[in-house]
Amino acid sequence: MLRRTAATLAGSLTALALLATACGGAGEGASRADATGKVTFWSFVKGSDQVAAAFNRTHPDIEVTFETVPSGQEYYSKLTNAVKAGTAPDVAVVEYPHLPEFAAQGKIEDLSDTLGPVVRERFPEAVRQLVDLGGRTWAVPRDAAPLLLMYRKDFFTRHGITVPTTWDAYRTMTEQVKEADAEARGGVLYTDNPGLLTALAWQAGGRWFSAGEDSWTVTVDDTPSTRTAAYWGDLARRDLVRPTSSLDPFWTSVQKNRTVAYVCASWCAGAHQATVPDQAGKWAVAPVPTWDGKPASAMYGGSSFVIPKGAVNSPAAAEFIKWITTDPEGMKAWVASGTSSMFPADPSLVPVTKAAFGTDYYAGQDVYAVGAASYGAIRHGWTWGPVMGATNTAIADELAEVADGTVTLPGVLARAERTTVTQMRQRGMEVTAP
Repeated sequence: MLRRTAATLAGSLTALALLATACGGAGEGASRADATGKVTFWSFVKGSDQVAAAFNRTHPDIEVTFETVPSGQEYYSKLTNAVKAGTAPDVAVVEYPHLPEFAAQGKIEDLSDTLGPVVRERFPEAVRQLVDLGGRTWAVPRDAAPLLLMYRKDFFTRHGITVPTTWDAYRTMTEQVKEADAEARGGVLYTDNPGLLTALAWQAGGRWFSAGEDSWTVTVDDTPSTRTAAYWGDLARRDLVRPTSSLDPFWTSVQKNRTVAYVCASWCAGAHQATVPDQAGKWAVAPVPTWDGKPASAMYGGSSFVIPKGAVNSPAAAEFIKWITTDPEGMKAWVASGTSSMFPADPSLVPVTKAAFGTDYYAGQDVYAVGAASYGAIRHGWTWGPVMGATNTAIADELAEVADGTVTLPGVLARAERTTVTQMRQRGMEVTAP
């Protein structure tokens, strides 16, 4: 296993602290009285339009204009270009894996003075550590996205299949599903998105990046991650899980009763019922299986909100961000449409989202109770790296070849680690042996 320590120029937490000193906080010296005027809001998160509209109805001094944007790397390139061109929005969504890179490269404002106290007071360490980098606060968390297992309760009952609590039992479940219906599968391996694999490595105890005072340690192919990769690679090669795109082909397989169980996160409950409404009452959620049967979880997804560098109205932007992440009315607005089942990063707001999210689709099951247990079991110590775009691309480029045996999934992680270290060097980081 390749292990490398990178002394950083732009990506280390020390550099983030220096960047904060040089750039200053968002809207320094601004008070709430300054929070007036127009705010431009970019987001691809479901429910964002309703949230902006709800805010406007109750905040006559601030006018938020919502602009929908594409998700994925296309969006982050768009946001980067807007910052460079001086046309950045006032508020933008940034998923946790991308935040270190945006902060280190000076693309977002330091929020320590304006929203840092809110982050310290309202959010637990498991999510706070994802937005507090180098001793500074760069974003405000929205949701936590703890892992869950989605499964067709009617299919499991009809065929006498037990909901698995360990990964050994999950393998058995996938075998039973295929035996019961040759066209059905009890899981998926996404061929275009490494996010789930990353979350499962985190859940297993992997730590891809560790940050010291002036260095990073890169261990993408550490022992827990390699074990996880070998397990899912084996399921794929044995045709026990379905290799598929995370978008339309996946949902088509669900609609046609070809995917009857899959690992996802809290946000999937809303996305699922919105996409497959005709299967109401057939699905349920359960805790994600673990290696030893003891509770352990991680985050698959999750988003935060930032003020991009060059924002025109930082004071009003900060007020809007605070409302959509910590105000009960803001939480209601996120989930009222039924398309979002976001799990608030602020635990005190879980009852609000739970009350606003209907339970008919899941036959009355309290999906938020399962999410709360998963949130409480998230492993601490995970850190996202400074070049996650490159890391994710290196993994995604080979995922489609895992199922046919052309490459092994542990090998994919090893090569992704080498690519990551190379990228860190190319961005001015000195890489040395441990």
